[in-house]
Amino acid sequence: MSEQKVPLALAFPLRGSQLIEASAGTGKTFTISALYLRLILGHGGAETGFGRELLPPQILVVTFTDAATKELRDRIRTRLAEAARFFRDEIKAPDALVEQLRDEFPPEQWAACAGRLDIAAQWMDEAAVSTIHSWCQRMLREHAFDSGSLFTQTLETDHSDLLGEVLRDYWRLFCYPMHGDALNWVRANWGGPGALMPRVRALFGNSRPTADAEQTPAEIIEGCLQERRQALSQLKTPWLQWAQELRDICLQGVAAKAVDGRKMQARYFEPWFEKLSAWAYDESQEQLDLGTGFTRLTPDGMAEAWKGDPPHHPGLDAMAGLKTALDALPSPDAAVLEHAARWVSARFEAEKRRRAEMGFDDMLLRLDAALQAEAGERLATLIREQFPVALIDEFQDTDPVQYRIFETIYRIEDNTPETGLFLIGDPKQAIYAFRGADIYTYLRARHATSGRLHTLDTNFRSSHAMVEAVNLVFERAEQRDTGRGAFLFRDGAENPVPFAPVKSSGRKDTLQLDGQPITPLTFWQLPSEQPVSGVVYRQQLAAVCASQIVELLNGGQQGRCGFAREGQPLKGLLPADIAILVRDGKEAQAVRRELSARGVRSVYLSDKDSVYAAQEAHDVLAWLKACAEPDVERPLRAALACITLDLPLIELERLNQDELAWERRVMQFRGYRETWRKQGVLAMLRRLLHDFELPQALIARPDGERVLTNLLHLSELLQQAAAELDGEQALIRHLAEHLALSGQAGEEQILRLESDEQLVKVVTIHKSKGLQYPLVFLPFICSTKPVDGSRLPLHYHDAQGNAHVSLKPTPELITQADDERLAEDLRLLYVALTRAEYACWLGVADLKRGNNNRSVLHLSALGYLLGGGALLAESTALERWLADLQQDCAAIQYGPVPAVNDDRFYPPLNQATLLKPLVPTRRAAENWWIASYSALRIGDSLSPAEAPDSALAQKLSDDERLDPDAPRDVLLSGGDIHRFPRGPNPGTFLHGLLEWAGSEGFNADADTVKDAVARRCNRRGWQGWIDTLSDWLQHLQHEPLRLNNGQPAVVLSELNQYQIEMEFWFASHKVDVLQLDQLVREHTHGGAARAAAEPSLLNGMFKGFIDLTFEHEGRYYVADYKSNWLGADDSAYTEQAMNTSILDNRYDLQYVLYLLALHRQLKARLADYDYDQHMGGALYLFLRGTRSQSQGVFFTRPPKQLIESLDLLFQGKPQLKPAEPAWEQGVLL
Repeated sequence: MSEQKVPLALAFPLRGSQLIEASAGTGKTFTISALYLRLILGHGGAETGFGRELLPPQILVVTFTDAATKELRDRIRTRLAEAARFFRDEIKAPDALVEQLRDEFPPEQWAACAGRLDIAAQWMDEAAVSTIHSWCQRMLREHAFDSGSLFTQTLETDHSDLLGEVLRDYWRLFCYPMHGDALNWVRANWGGPGALMPRVRALFGNSRPTADAEQTPAEIIEGCLQERRQALSQLKTPWLQWAQELRDICLQGVAAKAVDGRKMQARYFEPWFEKLSAWAYDESQEQLDLGTGFTRLTPDGMAEAWKGDPPHHPGLDAMAGLKTALDALPSPDAAVLEHAARWVSARFEAEKRRRAEMGFDDMLLRLDAALQAEAGERLATLIREQFPVALIDEFQDTDPVQYRIFETIYRIEDNTPETGLFLIGDPKQAIYAFRGADIYTYLRARHATSGRLHTLDTNFRSSHAMVEAVNLVFERAEQRDTGRGAFLFRDGAENPVPFAPVKSSGRKDTLQLDGQPITPLTFWQLPSEQPVSGVVYRQQLAAVCASQIVELLNGGQQGRCGFAREGQPLKGLLPADIAILVRDGKEAQAVRRELSARGVRSVYLSDKDSVYAAQEAHDVLAWLKACAEPDVERPLRAALACITLDLPLIELERLNQDELAWERRVMQFRGYRETWRKQGVLAMLRRLLHDFELPQALIARPDGERVLTNLLHLSELLQQAAAELDGEQALIRHLAEHLALSGQAGEEQILRLESDEQLVKVVTIHKSKGLQYPLVFLPFICSTKPVDGSRLPLHYHDAQGNAHVSLKPTPELITQADDERLAEDLRLLYVALTRAEYACWLGVADLKRGNNNRSVLHLSALGYLLGGGALLAESTALERWLADLQQDCAAIQYGPVPAVNDDRFYPPLNQATLLKPLVPTRRAAENWWIASYSALRIGDSLSPAEAPDSALAQKLSDDERLDPDAPRDVLLSGGDIHRFPRGPNPGTFLHGLLEWAGSEGFNADADTVKDAVARRCNRRGWQGWIDTLSDWLQHLQHEPLRLNNGQPAVVLSELNQYQIEMEFWFASHKVDVLQLDQLVREHTHGGAARAAAEPSLLNGMFKGFIDLTFEHEGRYYVADYKSNWLGADDSAYTEQAMNTSILDNRYDLQYVLYLLALHRQLKARLADYDYDQHMGGALYLFLRGTRSQSQGVFFTRPPKQLIESLDLLFQGKPQLKPAEPAWEQGVLL
């Protein structure tokens, strides 16, 4: 019997540095979660295991987007929970891998494994699954000392305002003082700081100090312009003579009929020589436009036009290089831009540090700098100890900084077995160069993990035929002798990015049309004799694509097209099953227009489209201007005429004719201004939307949901911004600035999905990465943007794979940059083709670029795969390329584009009707609130929100209120404690002193007491009371306090078990305060008269803070400090006076409830708890009377019956009635 193959996820060695290459759809996320499972369980032997069990906070998992982080965390949590249940035999195996994993543990260990998995699943919220940026921020914060960073730093997602400030500083510092040539050059080439921003930003991190770094921009410009003038003068000098000599030669040739009259005529060359002479004589003129003269007046050009031996002249030789020499004249542009980038970058960084702010890139740069610094090795060791294992997902999207961080921490090449660094990625899907991702960095990691490369080789996403077709497309290019492999990385025998065909797991159903399977890969060829322009290609393929989608969707409705599974009815094709992948918004717009014309609704998903770029943003700006100034006619007319409101023309005309109608509109917008000022911009905009009945009108339009979503999105963003801006005009200015920068979308500004309905998805290829769709259309896959040197700076890599940026493109650099562009386009094509589960359609045409009629198809990714980089000789040869690719493969078909038709798609009407609303059987609003003793005060009717949330807040409400006529001046010179100020605040001050004393064990020595008292008194300007209060506190700590209950006196300094400010909470179920009050009156103070409590109902939670809870001689007590003033000296603090104060303030309710809280706590904590044996009672300490005969101590212990009755009352249970005596035949039983 053949041994079952162990999958990579179980055989993978969980130690050292390892690289997993996972092609599209091969279960990368599944594998990551399986490795996580093994690390939690400590699975594997000496070769494949990590050596010990780990917990979620010890396993670092890094991804590159917040969405991927959330998905990965949820997938791992689900996997852990399911595995735990399977290990307990509660469910069937969630998958074969978990079943194999369990079989590798002996059954007696399964319960322990399930326990570990459960703990890990519950701990996933604290798991280290994060983006690279948030992890770097966390490391800087947690290891602030070792990384040399601030403990608190603000993450600023958009630094464009700060960068604008820094650029304006640069402009003021360097450009304002300029004059003469330097000033003219800056005005002509830079314009202003705003135009300079994108050019400078592109150079951040790439500007290197030059030899003349000390020069100012004015000096650089003037020096370079001087060189330019000299070089131009040298070019012009000989032409003063040569122009006339060459003219004479040409005239003589024409006169002697020695030239071809069709190619050399005076009417052609006379203007050339006139321009040449004028250019040579004018010192300031740089531009020279000779048109075809540049080629005719060369040795080759003259040889072509001359019948015999052509003339020889140094001017003809010079003309061959004149245009190139003019283009190569020295220019200050690159040097000055580098100076600006260097200065602005340094100042920008300094400003961010001064404000304690970080951008996303700063997190990586600062952690990298900390790791490379002197203390870097210690920091790396700390991080290794914190995260012994790290899994880096999507590693092909890494960059040099990220790689250096992980290399420094985990030493990739050393392959240290004490740690684990697992890099997971696919170089074939490295498509984010525009965000800084660098495939060459990935290749460096691939080299560093040589011999430790693992691959996932089975596709679980697509059908067998779909996988076969994609394999074939790339395999042909990989095996072709010409070209450099499928992904342009083959160099002789070396190929670090090879294409290896993957196996397929297949799908259980098939995509069928009229009972026949649909071919997985279909090429639509646009027939043409000559290369066609990109505009024609877009228009025609968009119409073809839309027509075919309508045909498929109509087939889905009619039951002809859909997904067939054996033994089940055909599942019709729906719009949500279709995705159209595009490169940019222009392509998306073309295909969506055609879809809309045929009744197919679509949604465009891009990660770059800002809501501020939408038409609605401009209309909202017009509305805000009108609402801010409703009496100004022009902005109000502009607001009413905007596209989004879409008022009928007759209504707008009436406003011109009917003054009353106009006045009504003015009053309407005045109302909006009032709403804006009182309730905010969000409330105002919502009211405007409903007044104009926009939601109803928009929902009826095909694009209505998109418009309405944008309006609501903009309203939210404006409401958030309004919180930080002052006034209407500031908000209007804020929105106008964002409209000007609409190309730079922050994360919160990206367009939101308007609907979860059945819509065809139009998605950029970049956005589609990681997603999958049943049917994929690539109508514009041949479009390409070759690098021609017009867009600077130029990004390229040298032979060692190091990134460079150039502002001076040479033909060699342009070729290198375009080569890298084509390699990325090939990876984009791979991503696009591997999104499809069942079928994919590609639009193919021979394309030209601009006015040039030469084919550029070979410069596109698909053109390279078809022709191996060879130029398409003639457009008709494209069909031969497609035939060579197909070669009798049933999974691929090609043919001319299908005919375009105007058939429409009619989505099924939603037949759902609104049901009658359900009415709740009970009142939804329940008077549930959090109460405290303060809510029981006489005459008080505290709202639920006013329950004190801290001990200090409780003290302020508990202490005596000042008599309105009592003196309020604080005596600056001390006296005895009786003269200490009265009222809640001084009372809280005394409580604070006792709280401090408790934290010191009530045993602080005299000097410590005096120091603590002095600090507190000095803050309040009570220096005169320091001695009095120090003496009072020292005495109170050591005074034996008599309880008069037969127990020894309590000495605070001798307490062993106590808790200060003990907080308690317990439930209260519809407690009638009057019933509570009646019980307390009956059982305390001999039923003495006292003020009644206000009628109320306690329902919710009851909370409080007990000043001191302590154990003394086996009994438990509550103590409360009272700063009440009972009289001018010690004699006022008698038993009677304290009793009266307690009843007047209804402290009886307070101590009873405190004892109830203690009773409940003891009942829960003491196994043999008995009220009579363990409950001590309540001790109320009147702080001003501690030296009196009574010591200011009021002690009481309510009867057990009262506390137990209250316990039942708060539980909502009926009171226990005393047992009735039972009689039987005259005998008492």
